[in-house]
Amino acid sequence: MSDRPANARGGPRASLLVVDDEATQREMLSSILTRAGFRVTPSPTAEDALDRLGQETFDLVLTDQRMPGMDGLTLLDRARAIRPELPIVLMTAYGSVSAAVSAMKRGASDYLTKPFEKDELILVIERALRHRRLEDEVVTLRGALRERYRLGNIIGNSPLMQEVFSLVERVAHTDVPVLVRGESGTGKELIARALHENSPRAAGPFVALNCAAVPEGLLESEFFGHERGAFTGANRSHAGRFEQAHGGTLFLDEIGAMRIDLQAKLLRAIQEKEIQRLGSTSAISVDVRIVAATGEDLEEAIRNKMFREDLYYRLNVVPIFLPTLRDRPEDIPLLVDHFLASATKRLGRETIGATPEVLDRLQDYPWPGNVRELENCIERMVVLARSSRLDVDDLPPAIRSGPGAAAGAAAGFELPPAGVSLVELERHLIRQALRRSHGRLRPAARLLGISYKTLQYRVRKFGLEGHAREAVPAAPAFAPGEGAEP
Repeated sequence: MSDRPANARGGPRASLLVVDDEATQREMLSSILTRAGFRVTPSPTAEDALDRLGQETFDLVLTDQRMPGMDGLTLLDRARAIRPELPIVLMTAYGSVSAAVSAMKRGASDYLTKPFEKDELILVIERALRHRRLEDEVVTLRGALRERYRLGNIIGNSPLMQEVFSLVERVAHTDVPVLVRGESGTGKELIARALHENSPRAAGPFVALNCAAVPEGLLESEFFGHERGAFTGANRSHAGRFEQAHGGTLFLDEIGAMRIDLQAKLLRAIQEKEIQRLGSTSAISVDVRIVAATGEDLEEAIRNKMFREDLYYRLNVVPIFLPTLRDRPEDIPLLVDHFLASATKRLGRETIGATPEVLDRLQDYPWPGNVRELENCIERMVVLARSSRLDVDDLPPAIRSGPGAAAGAAAGFELPPAGVSLVELERHLIRQALRRSHGRLRPAARLLGISYKTLQYRVRKFGLEGHAREAVPAAPAFAPGEGAEP
């Protein structure tokens, strides 16, 4: 409808179908609504109106209820069968409560009782159109949220992420509590939203609470709400997150930061499915699905008496472990493409790509901040990019001067007066590379500037298999040796 001319109110002119068997009434309505800025198509009968609805697009139907032949209520039923979302306003000179209730039950947006004032007519029409626009916006936003949080938009082709996706798909349709575990920046809330949006609760609310971000004294009120006067400053009643999430999902981030005394109340709320506001003696039933998340070692917290074991088992029905970005470097090119497309669109830039050298450096970097750090890095590079292709010079210094700078450092190395053991030095460097790559051979090989096969051989040679996260094949019958490097 964006191609319609603007009316005096600054928006597109809504198209109205006005149905009335009395010519004088029809002309008067058309005149009033046209002067108010609407586009009006008059129709003398319900049958004619149905024909027009099948051929043209209207934003609203205004129809008389009493007409010869097909009446307004029948037109209402037939029109809604053609276009269920179409607002329909009925006019009646027989303004009984029963007639209005019947019309509204059958799907009318509103009704007018004759005689009515011009301003009342315009007000009812505008209210029905505004309600329709709001419903459209809700549908659009909900669709956008589902598109954003459907599993297909959580990036990752690595085996580790495929395991996560499989688990999410298997538990999303259930109501069992889920505990999402992983370092900061791995996407724990994204997984929680995917669980919600792919569940039968998707039409309900998704309510998130970061337990570490709420002041300790307010956490109980945030969870369970409070009544007016429950404490100093409680000037009005407040619904807590459990009530807000009724019928949907409650996401409790940083659950390990919760006070031990409040953990008991949380456990009771989960078990009993009811809460009690601060300052109230009445219980309120709540229907929520709990998804919790943490980057902490809850088992250690239990041993230190900082986290309740019974709450842990209640939350940890299905654990989902999110891998760090350094554990899935093969996903980095996919993430880079995704973040580049997102950043260029958001910033109004032309399409930007990245050279293979940039991708190599990004895959070699350990990413302590995980996916969140990578996203921020890509956005910064897009903002500062000088061309349509990101090069090594566009990388932040910490990434630019990573493993690729090793050759320069080696060129400036001075042999100590007492000399060195090349064997011990090589063994030490391989152990250091494996430590930095968290035991993964391919990134370690890139750090050392040697091939994957060469590193496999040298890991076996120095007996470092215990430092590798993957199995190192046994040495071949004719292992590379003197005078031959793999």
